[in-house]
Amino acid sequence: MSKREEIESRTEHLVLPITEEKKFELVDVEYIKEAGNYYLRIYVDKEGGITIDDCEAVSRALSDLLDREDYIEDSYILEVSSPGLMRPLKKEKDFERSLGKAVEVKTYQVREVPGTKLKQKDFAGVLKNYDNDTVTIETEENKEITFTKQEIALIRLAFDF
Repeated sequence: MSKREEIESRTEHLVLPITEEKKFELVDVEYIKEAGNYYLRIYVDKEGGITIDDCEAVSRALSDLLDREDYIEDSYILEVSSPGLMRPLKKEKDFERSLGKAVEVKTYQVREVPGTKLKQKDFAGVLKNYDNDTVTIETEENKEITFTKQEIALIRLAFDF
């Protein structure tokens, strides 16, 4: 397990009781380095949407636990926020609630579009199926495309603005 994965896992175990007590959904935990700073990001949600006060309550409770446990060697910035409309699908419950909905899929490498000679990294369609290893969408052209989860860089609900 990498350092990042270990920090994310330990943090998830710390924050989960907090979110459950408040009837929030823990969407994701990220530990990443951006522009020279480490960020520990906690994404929470609830029916009707999460508020700034909700994020602050989770942040205060988690901050105290993080100070007591003290397992992160680097200095970091703790952020608690909503996953937003463009949230990625990561967990089984994300895929389950998104079945039959329009999604965008971005792959790490180009791949051929079925029935054409075109190659691309961005795909759109309706989420038809998923399992532990694969995701299947149906395009506007009624073609099914199955991706392995390892080849997917990002999958999220598609929104027309």
